[in-house]
Amino acid sequence: MHARPFEPPVEVKLSEAETIALAYHRAAQGDAWTALVRAVEDALADLAEAERRTMGRDRLISRGYVRSATDRAVARIAR
Repeated sequence: MHARPFEPPVEVKLSEAETIALAYHRAAQGDAWTALVRAVEDALADLAEAERRTMGRDRLISRGYVRSATDRAVARIAR
């Protein structure tokens, strides 16, 4: 019997989603349902934070627009 040459294990390249799912699965100690629930909770929390930040930016843009419009109106009156 001939010895086979050493073959390194096949490296599997996980997608970003698979890497995240695996991390949740490991953190939940193999409990797939708990891993799924935690992932969805985190995604919803991230979405809520992104919406909060977007609304804050929208308010700043609106205030700047109103200030600019007001400044232009005052300048026209002053002429």
